[in-house]
Formats: sequence, C-alpha cells, structure tokens
Amino acid sequence: MTRFFDILFSFLGLLSLSPLFVCLYVCIRLESRGGGFYRQKRVGKDGKEFWLYKFRSMRAGSDKKGLLTVGGRDERITRTGLFIRKYKLDELPQLFNVLKGDMSLVGPRPEVPRYVAFYTPGQRKVLSVRPGITDYASIEYIDENTLLGRSADPDRTYVSRIMPDKIRYNMKYIENHTLKEYFKIIFLTIGKIIR
Repeated sequence: MTRFFDILFSFLGLLSLSPLFVCLYVCIRLESRGGGFYRQKRVGKDGKEFWLYKFRSMRAGSDKKGLLTVGGRDERITRTGLFIRKYKLDELPQLFNVLKGDMSLVGPRPEVPRYVAFYTPGQRKVLSVRPGITDYASIEYIDENTLLGRSADPDRTYVSRIMPDKIRYNMKYIENHTLKEYFKIIFLTIGKIIR
C-alpha cells in the first residue's frame, strides 16, 4: 500500500514543484560551473546499487575530496548549496528515485557502498526494505553535518558513532513497517524542517 502513496505523492510533488525545480536549477548553474543536478551511487533494497539524485550543492568535483560534508566550515559548499541544504531542498530530485521505485518516501536513508561495507550482519537488515527520503534517523540527525563539523576526524565519527546510531533508528521503522508509521514520519519530517 505504501508503494501506491509513493507513486501518488512523488508524481504530485514533481508536478507541483516543477517551477521551484527550474528556479533552483538556474540559481545553482549561475553560481558555479557544472550541472544543476548531482548523482551518487547508493545501496538500496537487497544490496542493489542505484543512482541517487540531488540538486548540486557543492562545487563540481568536490566528492573526490571526501564523501562526508562537515557543516558550515566545508568550503566545497556553494552559497546556494548552503541554503538548499538548510531546508533540505537538495533532496527534492529524489522524488524521481521514488517514482522509479529505487526509493520510498519513508525508509532508511541509502548509504554509499563505502559505508555499507562496514555493516555488521545484523545491521544489513536495513537493506531488506526500500530506502527512503526520510526516516526517524533523518529526523534525529537533521543537523548531522554540523555534528561532523565539530569532529577532528569526521569519517571516524560517522562510522563509529553516527552510522550505528542511525541504523538503530532505522530498525524502529523496519520492525513497525505500517501505513500509520509511514504518515507519522512524513508529518514529523515536515514539522522538523519548518521548525
């Protein structure tokens, strides 16, 4: 049943937000060279890899200097990028991923293969469901980049502390994968972004 709502909401979202998509795309292109969109390989359901889409918030080629972003001190992020990241607007192109079936609106955030390699057998349970745009971990770690920005070793902090904690939050939804939880997480996410 959640797939029906994924298709409905992603289609309506893409349709109604198309003027915003055009505006953001133009702003990104005007500020720095490179395309307006960015794609990155992520690991989805059953370990299948797919391309995740975002609005580009960093200078072209920045991902070669590291996969993690570290808050306001990360010089790779553009001015437009800071704005769209603050309000999670960079995530909007993932509505295409939802429509395609790579993702759901609600589910564990998909990781890059590099970090999935660190999963324990128990943690790999997060790969048993379709990944999502938002979940309990996304709500709890809405300021993840700021936390990483305070760390002397962001990569180590992410792998040893943040990632395992996020997986624990993921399990809460996986173990109670109902339509009620689906809508609850959507409304909690909207509320958190507005606040």
